[in-house]
Amino acid sequence: MRVQQRRNVCGGVLSASVPIRVHLCSSVVDLSSWPLLLLADYTRRVMALVELRLADNVAGDFFVDSSCIDCDLCRQIAPDTFSQAGDQSAVYRQPRTPDQVFAALKALVTCPTASIGDIAHRSAKAAAGAYPELINENVYFCGFASESSYGASSYLIVRPEGNLLVDSPRFAMPLAKRITELGGVKLMFLTHRDDVADHVRWVAHFNAERVLHRDDVSRSTADVERVLIGNDAVRIDHDLLAIPTPGHTRGHTVLLYRNKYLFSGDHLWWSPNYQSLHASSGVCWFSWTEQTRSMERLLEYEFEWILPGHGRRARLDPGSMREQLANLVTRMKNSSRRFAS
Repeated sequence: MRVQQRRNVCGGVLSASVPIRVHLCSSVVDLSSWPLLLLADYTRRVMALVELRLADNVAGDFFVDSSCIDCDLCRQIAPDTFSQAGDQSAVYRQPRTPDQVFAALKALVTCPTASIGDIAHRSAKAAAGAYPELINENVYFCGFASESSYGASSYLIVRPEGNLLVDSPRFAMPLAKRITELGGVKLMFLTHRDDVADHVRWVAHFNAERVLHRDDVSRSTADVERVLIGNDAVRIDHDLLAIPTPGHTRGHTVLLYRNKYLFSGDHLWWSPNYQSLHASSGVCWFSWTEQTRSMERLLEYEFEWILPGHGRRARLDPGSMREQLANLVTRMKNSSRRFAS
């Protein structure tokens, strides 16, 4: 543990007289003596520790420390700055242009473990205000990942019928303010038990309803407002279809929006290494056989986008997407046979 001056990632030095107790693995801080206003803005965010700077970082202001959990988000957000270094991320090239600096600051804001630091102490207020960030049409990426969901991505759909939050970002007032400006949240769709993060705070803030499959309800989600049952697809609204996909977890469910956007949770994602849709038995916590069956059932639907909790997004024309999905199902079946033999 250590007591030292730290900075709010949204800009501004925290009072040096405020004691901050830092747990080096999880960046837990003692907030008991903090003013309420400061607590509202801080939302458990502290900066990375220079003394834990990874050796793989190049020299310069931005760095990643050893608390990195390899969630991949910094590499997605600022690929000109961050790259993979073993089972963590590191700065392989310091940002040189204003756009690259801004992207690096967005990665700093999003990092679920506060593992990214900036020796120059640039304000990240504008970067925090960039979220939620538009992906396409009315679909947004929330940033502000949570350590409790292992850095999972979450999304906002802005709809005239009421906005929908897919999985839970870390609760942060800058993000809540921007979502309020976009119309708030009416419904919160939780794909599975792993990525619920700060759902209680978001629901309380916006008086929203949560949707979760019964087989993934746990103590922390026992009071969800809408519980899905069984393996049949359920139409939540005219443009929203919940499709149970047991496998990664028993109650995993994906969300299909307008037959175009598939919010896939941890069921499938795009792999830049394989240049294909991908799923992994190594992160299947319930049943790989069931996950294979669930994947095959998705061939009944049409969509252009994969928007996962973990892994990379993808956009393909519907025909190419179906071909990719069919190839993935074949690979999964072959791997299941190998496991059986």
